[in-house]
Amino acid sequence: MTILEQFVEKARRSPRRILLPEWDDPRIQAAAEQMAAQGLAEPVRCDVDAATLDQLADNLAQTRDKLTPATAKRLLKKPLYLAGQMLKSGLGDAMVAGATCPTRRVIEAGSMTVGLAPNIAVPSSFFIMDLGVQTLVFADCAVNAEPSSEELAAIGMASARSASALLGVTPKVAFLSFATFDSAQHASIDRVRNAVQIAQSNAPTIAFDGPLQADAALVKAVAAKKLDQESAVAGGANVLIFPDLNSGNIAYKLVQYLAGAQAIGPILQGFARPIADLSRGASIDDIVATSAIISTMTSTED
Repeated sequence: MTILEQFVEKARRSPRRILLPEWDDPRIQAAAEQMAAQGLAEPVRCDVDAATLDQLADNLAQTRDKLTPATAKRLLKKPLYLAGQMLKSGLGDAMVAGATCPTRRVIEAGSMTVGLAPNIAVPSSFFIMDLGVQTLVFADCAVNAEPSSEELAAIGMASARSASALLGVTPKVAFLSFATFDSAQHASIDRVRNAVQIAQSNAPTIAFDGPLQADAALVKAVAAKKLDQESAVAGGANVLIFPDLNSGNIAYKLVQYLAGAQAIGPILQGFARPIADLSRGASIDDIVATSAIISTMTSTED
């Protein structure tokens, strides 16, 4: 059974309410029919009566100092924002969007309505890299170009939660760099080092370490040569945090095409409730698969 088939099976065991704001797209309708027929999820069309819309608008306005109920109501007439506020209000378990809207619009709507999870400074994305003998999480490979230390820490914490929810593993999070610990000096290494400290402070029960070179993060023999101290991560990392979008995007594509890994994603993370982004070229099968994945993530995001 492939890892994607495992996600589908998990979704079938506990079907979730999936908010689909782009219902007018024929692919969404077909995917919704398929999900319902297979018992993977309960597709939810984002269409509410006037009284519910007024209540949702009032709830949204209360979260923003300069947002009036009237302005909030106009905003909620946009499907992405309505779906996000429905998710925030418990009228769904997860939101899947992006078939007709760019990623930035999905992120904007999610940030305005659902908001971010505690201690998370920025939304981000991750890939599940299935190499057959090993499965890893790569982040961030699609959203944040040059994350600060605080943003890198948020990416690491969110990725740990994603790995735990989707893969059922105890996350071992390596913050990657071109140097291991103090083997070199550079501002970019300092940024990674600071991110590790922030992540450890905000989530002390999770194993974070770095800066680590990729080989020291993944190979025990290399870690033993390069490290002169104990590490709960080095040599056995299953979550890799890249220092910037260049390195993350390049790395996942190299592993995908040269090592033959299956790359599943990018998947959004960091929101207070689960939100998934689709490619605008997504097929019906892509939409169903994404819905199954985000359904699995609801267990820890709720």
